[in-house]
Amino acid sequence: MAQDLLNAVALGSVYLVFALGMALAWGTIGILNFAHGVTFMFSAFVAHLVTREAALPMPAVVLIAVAAGALITTATQVLAFGPIMRRATDHRSAELRILIGGIGVAAIPLAIAQRMTESAPFGFRGSTYQPQVFDVHGVRVTTTVLVIVIAGVGIGVGVTRWLARSRQGLALRALGVDAETASLMGVNRSSLALGTMATSGALAGLAGALLTFQLGAIAPESGDGLLIKAFAIIVLGGLGSMAGVIVGSFVLAGAETFVLANNWGTWVDAVSFGLIFLVLLLRPQGLFGRAEVRRT
Repeated sequence: MAQDLLNAVALGSVYLVFALGMALAWGTIGILNFAHGVTFMFSAFVAHLVTREAALPMPAVVLIAVAAGALITTATQVLAFGPIMRRATDHRSAELRILIGGIGVAAIPLAIAQRMTESAPFGFRGSTYQPQVFDVHGVRVTTTVLVIVIAGVGIGVGVTRWLARSRQGLALRALGVDAETASLMGVNRSSLALGTMATSGALAGLAGALLTFQLGAIAPESGDGLLIKAFAIIVLGGLGSMAGVIVGSFVLAGAETFVLANNWGTWVDAVSFGLIFLVLLLRPQGLFGRAEVRRT
């Protein structure tokens, strides 16, 4: 029981880091980035390519994946999403075009990774990192799990507090409520959007590196499944609520761990879709969302 709980917390921490990046962009600047899952995968793939050439410690590998994720989403914002938003006649049409554009953008790095790996899993075998294992009252705890949990919880709390208290965070929340009014009050939407997308990509890259270290390897298609789970988490918690993302991540991870612990492995993916369906039926605004739909 205690081992399953620890596994759920570790899995929830990875979900949290990944979903936070997606929720940050969607809930503030209104960008639903369908390339977020591929950014997660390709950032880890870039780190994989580097570790094949040089033996690097864990912090260096993670830093490479984070930088790769930030660069990918920054380039996507500059070359695709930014021009789409400037040319769109209204916010609704911009959202639809961004959604389609994200699918198109995602196809490129996915095809590259699939071709170079022949769709085989990849990892960081060239890294010098060797996890240590501790036995704490019969519970198997690894240094990898400790890093994942500390990073996930720390980043989750940090992002939530930053949005609620910092000047830039308040400006982002203002954009989520009314972008036009916020711009008239001096909020620079372009620079904030660029910074938000870079942060979103960095979080995707961090999640990719952490999960790869935890599992040993991931496949080029791994990001697709994680994207659905992020949807479930955001819907469960409520769009725009970072606290909801934190709770939703651990609720989903706990439910999936329970399913696996009872040998119902084929039902794991159904948990994500089931949560989305139930929440949309019973509480469409999510656990921490508002009855009135607002990106705050």
